[in-house]
Amino acid sequence: MANVLFNQIRKLFGLEGCPVIMPYRGYGKGNTIYIKGHVLDDKVLYETNKADKKRKNMLAMLSRYMSKALPGREVVVECLEQHFTLKTDQEGYFEATLELEGQVTVKGWTPVSYHLRENKVGKNTVPPAEGEIYFPEANQEFGIVSDVDDTIIVSKASKALQKLNLILFKNAKTRLPFTGVAAFYEALRNGPDRKCCNPLFYVSSSEYNLYDFLVDFCESQGIPKGVFLLQKYKNNLWEILKSGGGSHTHKADKIRHLLEVYPDTNFVLIGDSGQRDALLYSRIVEEYPKRIKVIYIRNVSAAGPRIEHLNELAKKVQKEGVDMLLVEDTAEAARHALQMGLIMEEDYHKVEQVV
Repeated sequence: MANVLFNQIRKLFGLEGCPVIMPYRGYGKGNTIYIKGHVLDDKVLYETNKADKKRKNMLAMLSRYMSKALPGREVVVECLEQHFTLKTDQEGYFEATLELEGQVTVKGWTPVSYHLRENKVGKNTVPPAEGEIYFPEANQEFGIVSDVDDTIIVSKASKALQKLNLILFKNAKTRLPFTGVAAFYEALRNGPDRKCCNPLFYVSSSEYNLYDFLVDFCESQGIPKGVFLLQKYKNNLWEILKSGGGSHTHKADKIRHLLEVYPDTNFVLIGDSGQRDALLYSRIVEEYPKRIKVIYIRNVSAAGPRIEHLNELAKKVQKEGVDMLLVEDTAEAARHALQMGLIMEEDYHKVEQVV
């Protein structure tokens, strides 16, 4: 009965369509690559602009949570002229760690192609999809891990009604970034002499349903390109009410994974005070001594027990030789980064000018 109602709602809103492959940006090192994606029976994506009405924004967001997963589909992956075949699980998800043959010399973003082995669905042909994998570049000095909600994008994550209003009625062109984020992240990417190309990883409790939205948001706001490591895909309409909720420990797990994949890379961690970023990051500092250069926590909380707890955590990680700063704006974080020699002075002034 639930599936019948679900399909009727999809039909009513015009959200039926041809199956699609949704690849997510991957990453690799040496001959090893990490890829993931979904195969869904319909995924209505809308080109967005600032003039879009609330109804269109709502339909676009609903479509992200009303797609049906397609299990047991064989996905052929092509990377650097090598082919691999993966099969989607019960949630239509494919994820794999793959080993490339031969000497891999590529750096930076590298294209990957995906197509279904059986690509005919009725009269429809499922189109191939293009994705990317990030390989470390020779001139990187450190990596950046950033949360998303209330760190780069205003989300009101701790205020349910305001959060739901933003999710349903705004789009990637009308949601607001925190002032100065684009300039600061670009400064970190460039490093202290603009000769660097430091990688960015956006680790968030948002679901993969919002992947295309987040990519579009960052592109439209000039926020540097990075790999998104998000939470499990949800294909239940009512889950939209709990978007970005639940346990946040998966974020720590993903950061641990990055530290293991890139053992020669130290990281800057950026989060906010609204959830558990500071606590999770402090545990990472304990588990991986000397691997974290600095932690920036954007303050989105009122004075009280939460702030007191954050100050205690800051004292704790300071004993490990790591600064954890609770910052009121992006310029404060950029000023500290300049003092640490993470960014150049000219880039700091660019942040200062827009904050």
